[in-house]
Amino acid sequence: MEATGNPALDAVLMWGGVITVIAGVITLLWRVVRASIRLAGRVNEFMDDWSGEPGRPGVHPRPGVMERLAGFEDRLTRVEHELHPNSGESLRDAVDLANRRLARICPEPEPEDPDPPAPR
Repeated sequence: MEATGNPALDAVLMWGGVITVIAGVITLLWRVVRASIRLAGRVNEFMDDWSGEPGRPGVHPRPGVMERLAGFEDRLTRVEHELHPNSGESLRDAVDLANRRLARICPEPEPEDPDPPAPR
């Protein structure tokens, strides 16, 4: 760096450069810290959602992801029970029984033979 020949101006320029560099470093650190705090807050929210939260006065408990998945599995098991013939209490059993009763009441007509035998 070359000197201007004026010691006062040289000192002002040097200190201005130092202050600019320090301000840039502080700004960079501030942005990094602010982004880290935001990221930590989001991670904290995610972990609360994942693990759930117990109830407290005035706030209902929130189940975690694994508890909710277990609930979905239970519901799916109950639905599958209704879709397959089993103990006679499923929806499928009721539909099959209704179809058998309807077939006894209204038998299906025999399909006509498309090629009738030739007369003798």
